[in-house]
Formats: sequence, C-alpha cells, structure tokens
Amino acid sequence: VILPKSIPFKGQVLNQIAAYFLNSTRDIVPNWLVSNPDPNAAFGLKCNPIPIEMVIRGYVAGHLAREYKSGKREICGVQLPEGLKENQKLPEPIITPTTKASEGHDEDISINEIIKQGIVSKELMTELCDITHKLYQRGQEMANERGLILVDTKYEFGIFDGKIMLMDEIHTPDSSRYFYSKSYQELLENNLPQKQLSKEFVREWLIQHNFQGKDGQTMPNLPDEFVNEISERYILLFEEITGKPFERLPQENLNQRIYQNILNFLSNVK
Repeated sequence: VILPKSIPFKGQVLNQIAAYFLNSTRDIVPNWLVSNPDPNAAFGLKCNPIPIEMVIRGYVAGHLAREYKSGKREICGVQLPEGLKENQKLPEPIITPTTKASEGHDEDISINEIIKQGIVSKELMTELCDITHKLYQRGQEMANERGLILVDTKYEFGIFDGKIMLMDEIHTPDSSRYFYSKSYQELLENNLPQKQLSKEFVREWLIQHNFQGKDGQTMPNLPDEFVNEISERYILLFEEITGKPFERLPQENLNQRIYQNILNFLSNVK
C-alpha cells in the first residue's frame, strides 16, 4: 500500500543504500544501475522483468514467523521442523518466492510450482536460486562487519541482452530486515522482540491500528511524530549499514533539484 504521507529523506536513503550494495555485488551478477545523477535518483538499464520475487530467509521472522505461528509447517514448498521459535536462526537459508503482482499483493509460491506453471524454466530457476544464495551471503557478510544481521531479503531479476540482470534495489529497509548482532542471542533466549532495522515496525503499527491492506479496511492517519520516527529509522539504517554519515540535503525545491541534475546528466550521455 501507499502511505498517506511522504517520509522525509526516505527516497534518498533507499537510493543511496541500493547504490552502495549494487556496486558491491557486481562480481556476483551484473545489475541495472548505470549512474546516480542525484542522491534521490538512479539512471539504469531497462530489463525485461522475470515475474517472481526471490525471497530468501535465514531466520524465523516477519511473514515466516506469522505463518509458522498459525500452524503452517510448509512454506512455499519448504518443510520446516517443529519447535522453532520466533527470530531463531534457520538450519540453513531458505528461498520462499512470491509472484510479482502487477497490482495488489504478491502471493507465496513454491519453486516447483513456478517451474510447473512455466513462469520460469528449471534451468533459469536453478541459476536464480544460486545467485540469490550468493547475494544473501554477501549481504550477511557486509552486515556482520557493521554489527548487524541480515535476517531476510528479496531480489528481483530481469533479462537484458539475453543475460540475467539484478534489478530494483537490494538490502534496503524496504526489502530487508536487520537485527543487531550484539543483543541478538540474549533477546532470543529471553523471548523478547529483537532490536531491528527494517520497515517491519511500520507494518506492526498499521496492524495495531487495524490495517493490513485487506478489502474494507481504511488506512489510519499517520501522526507527524510517527512519520518523523520512520524517517529517523531509515537514516539510522543508512549510517549503520554503510558506516557513513547521512547528509540531510535540503527538502525545499526537491523535485526541481532532482529534475535539473537528471537533465544535466542526460545532456552528457552519449
């Protein structure tokens, strides 16, 4: 869903984190990003999208935790053992794909069903799974260096010039969940919520206010205090994951600045 209020600096945070990780994973798989003509903008290659999202999970958190608590022991064709607790590390990362809906919600789907329906060939699916595991491992390594745990994330791929290409953003709080390494084990053992950096707290706030994006539900009004909290959390994640200070650029005439920087960039593109 689209929130009723814009979140200050969110676009800049997402764009800059995505660029940071896209430039750090080019040795694993090529990606769409060509340049960032503005802190809020990216210029890249237009791919033919593969209509699935490759979700990979290393912990029982978020959607997986909710499904497990409801009694499900098979998620997207993956069998889960009994006795898992929320936020516990899985024996090994699992891929739980979703369909890529043009509108509405994405839906869980198994790898076998993707192949059976002819959405993706078996050969291509095998390659996507391999790349997904490698990207997740790289993301975990980079997070660990910063005292964080990359809990789960998703990747989108497309085809460009006949080859697989990583699309969209990666490892940002819009697609990923991070825990703090230092407090993880103690909080887990005491069955306490993990200190985390992700947009899960926005989902939780909406759920508490009786909104899950279902038919007949009305989006609650977001108080200014909560909007500012969202903004500060996004900025915090940028600084935590990159180790760089975030530059809070002026928000006045934002569209004009972006537009002008893109025009300047395009005038030099041959």
